[in-house]
Amino acid sequence: MSAAAYSQPPPTADPTDDLQEQMIALVRAFGLHQGDQTPCGTPVSVAEAHALLELSRHEPMAQRDLAAWLRLEKSTVSRLVAQLEQRGWLGRARDNSDRRVLLLSLTADGRRIAGELAAARRARFARLLAAIPAAQRDAVTLALTTLVEAIDASV
Repeated sequence: MSAAAYSQPPPTADPTDDLQEQMIALVRAFGLHQGDQTPCGTPVSVAEAHALLELSRHEPMAQRDLAAWLRLEKSTVSRLVAQLEQRGWLGRARDNSDRRVLLLSLTADGRRIAGELAAARRARFARLLAAIPAAQRDAVTLALTTLVEAIDASV
């Protein structure tokens, strides 16, 4: 059976089941369940890629703020930050105005990796967008926006 056959679960009589099945199909089709690489095929975990993305946009950033952006527990972000630091992609320093705050910044290697990930992500999304019929692109974006808003409202 082809991969395409697995990406479209059959509709059911229950809209909740349909939404669940489509979300599972989306996660699998996009590769989000592959913990050791990004959906773009880069050998970096999804969590590391998201941390690098946010730090490239907002550095320096307090570790607690990174946890909030990523919607992860403080302990999870502590481990994530330690991994990024071990890879040489991130540096930590105390905030001069509040020594309790740990500020995170990308190293030169971290900025390079973040840039490579951004380029791979952009290329992947360009291919994805090209595969969506032009007349449906706005509807897809609107549906995803609505889904994210519903997720935010239900948490």
